[in-house]
Amino acid sequence: MTDAALVLFSGGQDSATCLAWALERFGHVETVGFHYGQRHAAEMDVRGPVRRGVAAALPGGEARLGEDHVIDLAVLGEMSETALTRDAEIAMRDDGLPNTFVPGRNLIFLTFAGALAYRRGCRHIVGGMCETDFSGYPDCRDDTIKAMQLALNLGMDRRFVVHTPLMWLTKAQSWSLAEQLGGGMLVDVIRERTLTCYNGDTETVHDWGMGCGECPACGLRRDGYREYRSASD
Repeated sequence: MTDAALVLFSGGQDSATCLAWALERFGHVETVGFHYGQRHAAEMDVRGPVRRGVAAALPGGEARLGEDHVIDLAVLGEMSETALTRDAEIAMRDDGLPNTFVPGRNLIFLTFAGALAYRRGCRHIVGGMCETDFSGYPDCRDDTIKAMQLALNLGMDRRFVVHTPLMWLTKAQSWSLAEQLGGGMLVDVIRERTLTCYNGDTETVHDWGMGCGECPACGLRRDGYREYRSASD
């Protein structure tokens, strides 16, 4: 299906926005999530409600939304000594990267997504990687994604297109994109249902959504939402 897309979908703000972006553009959209021993595994629990909410917020979205897939990559968590896969304080490392960086994570995600897209007949792969407002992870950079697209196409003899619609957007601009795609209804789904907190806190609720309010992911989301609201007022 040349008009089919597979979205890397965690249940967070970025992947929810990417799901909406894909549903607006492609005739058939499937999603894939990954269990990798993440400390914020609560994100996997919100995926279903977020998927349904995003699809309902877009005209024809429910008809275009296809299957959801979950891949067990527990071995990645077992190999990783990071604050995302261990109960450790989040801090900066000596090399300037936060200790939440899971080496190879997005490379592995894209490889498995490519294999799944191959089997499911999806030409388009969509991910929420961004190097504007981000934590400095090298596997979120545009050059990395372009290299992975080339590797997937050579290794599988396909012509996949890897889309990263948020790559050059700030978090405030991501909120604005959600509004453009699905209006206030989509913004509310993302604000109320998605989880982007490294601590997986679903009990604490802010004006910008659920989260501990202390981790770097919450900080980016909070600041982006407030900038977006200030520009809208």
